This record gives sequence, C-alpha cells and structure tokens, in this order.
Amino acid sequence: MRHPVWQRSSFSGGGEGNDCVELAFSAPTMLHLRESDAPTAVLTAPPTPLGDLLRAIRDGLL
Repeated sequence: MRHPVWQRSSFSGGGEGNDCVELAFSAPTMLHLRESDAPTAVLTAPPTPLGDLLRAIRDGLL
C-alpha cells in the first residue's frame, strides 16, 4: 500500500495522543486498520470481514 490516507475513529477524541484507531483503504477491495501507538502493525482485510469484526467489537461480542 503506497501512502495510505489514515482516518481516525470518531471514538478516539480530538487530541493528538497515541490512543486511537485509524482506518485506511486501498482500492475498493482492502481496508487497513491500525492503532496510532503501533503504526507499523497493520491489519489488512476485505471490507466485509473487517466490518463484521468491528461491529462485533462495538456490540461487545468479542
């Protein structure tokens, strides 16, 4: 992935600290997820499975 544009989660607050989740995409087929305090550790997955994971976390299922 070249020069991803990372978007901060709306749940991360407005500060510049290293305590947020960021999301980027490459083409329409892959999403990338990372924590700002570990920017080189990136989870890459197709949109549907990653969306399912995020919904399960949000809903307290994981």
